[in-house]
Amino acid sequence: MKLLATLFLISLFTACNTNPRSEYLAIAENAENLILTSPQEHPGKKLMENNCYVCHNPKISEEAMIAPPMIAVKMHYISENTSKEAFVENFVNFLKNPSEEKSKMPGAVKKFGLMPYQFYPEETIKQIADYMFDNDIEEPEWFDAHYKQMHGDRPQMKGRMGRGMGNGKGMGKNQNTNAQPSVKERGMQMAQTTKAELGKNLMGQIQKNGVIAALDFCNVQALPITDSMATVHKAYIKRVTDKPRNPKNKANAAELQYLENFKKQVAAGGEVNPIVVDLGKETEFYYPIVTNSMCLKCHGTPGKELETLTLSKIQELYPMDKATGYGENEVRGIWSIRFEN
Repeated sequence: MKLLATLFLISLFTACNTNPRSEYLAIAENAENLILTSPQEHPGKKLMENNCYVCHNPKISEEAMIAPPMIAVKMHYISENTSKEAFVENFVNFLKNPSEEKSKMPGAVKKFGLMPYQFYPEETIKQIADYMFDNDIEEPEWFDAHYKQMHGDRPQMKGRMGRGMGNGKGMGKNQNTNAQPSVKERGMQMAQTTKAELGKNLMGQIQKNGVIAALDFCNVQALPITDSMATVHKAYIKRVTDKPRNPKNKANAAELQYLENFKKQVAAGGEVNPIVVDLGKETEFYYPIVTNSMCLKCHGTPGKELETLTLSKIQELYPMDKATGYGENEVRGIWSIRFEN
């Protein structure tokens, strides 16, 4: 199963070398589908939309899907006799150490492949699972016909109204409210929606043309996409690191200090909180970019995870590259964002 998507994509973008192109401002047309929901709503909803929908977006056509929609995930993990505690526990256990044995979706594993380990705090996983268990999940327009073709009539969830068999009423839309998100929520929104847009585009390249083609894509198009999302959010958004692939993405002194802070937090295995710096009229926001097994295809050890042809392409595109030798669950870089209060 490819639950919660392949976010290794973002680390590939962390140090790409390119020139902005104005046509990527069209991304703004799709940004509304990724924006965080009202702080009055269940926190798991916005976490699911901004993290899982990188690959599990219900608005994508069946042919373009690169992972099963979240409604399908829910239907495989819940039954009439499933308690919320068991549902949440299964989610947490799988995501902490994905394996075919733990997956309840063998068909999805066969079609899409087993997801790699993702860096998600346990509390984040629990909130997503808690929301999914108690609420309708938005489903693609094609899903009902697909399910009937593959499995026959859909099961009725007696006594579980609103727990997954509905059509996701009101999903993906903000409720009317006068409440405003905090600066921390705004920063997370900017980081997560930019990450999702980068991930969606690069994942499509990898699925269609492979890792080497994805490196070319990253080299040419990463910065225009990031700049377009910065325009959408009216902010300054960048990804920086202490081991840049492109020297222009080297972190400054303050960012290096924050990066070291995140390295310690991730290594300790606890909940990682963003760093928010109040500058009066502006806010600076920092959050880590963490590797998983898929990241190592371009950032791992040469001769092991990093194949010779891929390394040759990296050296061709980035002669000054320092971004190899990583292991799983390491801080590859950080989001560095500045916006007006």
